[in-house]
Amino acid sequence: MNQYKWNTSETLRELLCELVSWDSQTLTDGERTFSSKLKMKLEQLRYFQEHPQQLTLHDAGLGRSTLTALYRHPDAVETVVLISHFDTVQTEEYGVLEPLAYHPEELTKKLHEFKHELPLAARVDLESGDYLFGRGTMDMKMGLALHMQLIEKASIEQWPINLLLTAVPDEEVNSAGMRAAVKALVRLRDEYRLTYKLFLNSEPSFSQGPTDTKEYIYSGTIGKIMPAALFYGKETHVGEPLKGMTANYIASFLTQRMEWNEKFRETDLGESTPLPVSLQQKDLKFQYSTQTPYRAAALYNVFLFKRTAADVMDVFEEVAREAMTACNESYQAICEREQVKGIGEVRVLRYEQLLAHAEDKLGAAEVDRLRAQVLAHDEWDDREKSLRIVDDLMIQCQELAPAAVLLYAPPYYPAVNSSHDPFIQEAVRLVQETARSFDISLEQIHYFNGICDLSYVNYDDSANGWTSFERNTPVWGETYSIPFEEMGELKAPVLNVGPFGKDAHQKTERLHVESAFKEMPVLLETLIQKLFCKKIDVA
Repeated sequence: MNQYKWNTSETLRELLCELVSWDSQTLTDGERTFSSKLKMKLEQLRYFQEHPQQLTLHDAGLGRSTLTALYRHPDAVETVVLISHFDTVQTEEYGVLEPLAYHPEELTKKLHEFKHELPLAARVDLESGDYLFGRGTMDMKMGLALHMQLIEKASIEQWPINLLLTAVPDEEVNSAGMRAAVKALVRLRDEYRLTYKLFLNSEPSFSQGPTDTKEYIYSGTIGKIMPAALFYGKETHVGEPLKGMTANYIASFLTQRMEWNEKFRETDLGESTPLPVSLQQKDLKFQYSTQTPYRAAALYNVFLFKRTAADVMDVFEEVAREAMTACNESYQAICEREQVKGIGEVRVLRYEQLLAHAEDKLGAAEVDRLRAQVLAHDEWDDREKSLRIVDDLMIQCQELAPAAVLLYAPPYYPAVNSSHDPFIQEAVRLVQETARSFDISLEQIHYFNGICDLSYVNYDDSANGWTSFERNTPVWGETYSIPFEEMGELKAPVLNVGPFGKDAHQKTERLHVESAFKEMPVLLETLIQKLFCKKIDVA
């Protein structure tokens, strides 16, 4: 007789706490070992003891692995892909309670001794007993636990549908896990002759504001892209400031125009993207001296609904040209006031233009050597490497200065939306109807605002706008790439249905117990049973 392991609220809660206890901060040993632990956990299920070849680890780089676990009914072709991530952000903010950050039961109990230090809302939730606190409880190991429960039930009860659990690392930084999973999903589709019908994520329900406590279902996910700029001025001694131009001066004009710029706002289905802001601005002077800083860099965050990388680069260049026109006018006025000639006007060029100029001047072999020199620095992340490559090329091409070089820095998350898909419309109605039986009013959001791995499936870009990202991302094809063609092959709508929680990425991160262990299991099982298995009675 088959024995269920995670079929009750109590055993599901125990599973969550075990998953959370496997500390898996992004880019740590815990993240590297998590997938192997998860594989051993799933090997306890009889189904995977009988079908071990359907439980697989896939290389995701840096010693990390994506895990896929396929439950396959012998008569089924239709397949639901269950997507979750298992990495978490850091825990320093927990202070003296950091040793308990990955032990939800102990942390929740211990927090009562520190409740006077908590914000009022968190203190009220703690005292209610309705929440379980801890890093990863909400974002998003509960989603993984729910998917494990689904695949266990399906395998024991032999649901007439295929379920493909896909658990990935690195969602919190570069989504390397999901980008690796895309190719694995294409291979598995072909190997087992699967037809993907739905990509189902169970990221938690995110609040839409500080006081929002509503619960949501998401029929898409917002996109994110990071335009960046390398500013190259002219060095001088601080005693002779007008013989040069600081990069900080140039950068200030673009950053002023990028912050909260409405040109980047998109609206769709009554929702709007948040306005852009700068994520980093720094000069590239690495030690103190009386030489002025003549190189600087900035990263800007832009959210997407419908725009492609090509669209955003066009707007970015337009804004940059406006900014540099203002910079040049201001600089010219200063030169006239001080009666100096000046060093010339700041030009705007894209990375692809700089690269072509450098290859023409230096030769492709020398450009490749300069790039390889930067890429060899493992201590630098993809953003730093991108900026350093542009910096090195500009040092060799100073005849282009003063200049603002526009580029893209990783990561890039395309937006995906399935709100108009009739199948998703039926799914949303079904989940909302089931939620009402728990007295939950589940509202639909068209674009998940937390950024998630659904960005890498069901990709549609008939104009090939992604090629602008390829041409203007200095680390493309080396330390960072996106499988756009394979993403386009994964044709199925997306949906996100997950438990209610609060304060992701904060020390007060917490999961609503009733939602996670009682309501959400029923919502997810009902969704799959009624849409794919045609069963009406779901316990």
